[in-house]
Amino acid sequence: MSQAPRLDDQLCFAVYTASQAIVRAYQPFLDGLGVTYTQFLVLMVLWETDDLTVGELGARLRLDSGTLTPLTRRMEVAGLVDRVRDPADERRRRIRLTERGRALSGPAGEQHAALVCRLQLPGPVAKNDLRDSLRALAELLSGRG
Repeated sequence: MSQAPRLDDQLCFAVYTASQAIVRAYQPFLDGLGVTYTQFLVLMVLWETDDLTVGELGARLRLDSGTLTPLTRRMEVAGLVDRVRDPADERRRRIRLTERGRALSGPAGEQHAALVCRLQLPGPVAKNDLRDSLRALAELLSGRG
């Protein structure tokens, strides 16, 4: 008879608790910006490449339109993005930063740097190795790797 799995031995639990801790660490910073963690992720993608379709945004964040549509609708109400019909295909929406959404990139960069310092990982190689390992795990589990 095999033993039941132990919680503390599970990779999934370690990733889950680390994810929760990261979101909690970001919370004061996000509260100052007036956004949720998921909205912050949307903003980061748009700061890299503005004016994306909901589908393009979803592919980048690995979120479906059922999640992104209400999320971007709330961001539009908050004045962070504009949701406009795609002139090439009226069925699609394009998401574009407003001036207010674009202006948050400066404070976000400063706060992000401060949060990275709080992590106190032993150097940039450790942070990059951890990030790359987690990306590889996500790719493997999603069938993309």
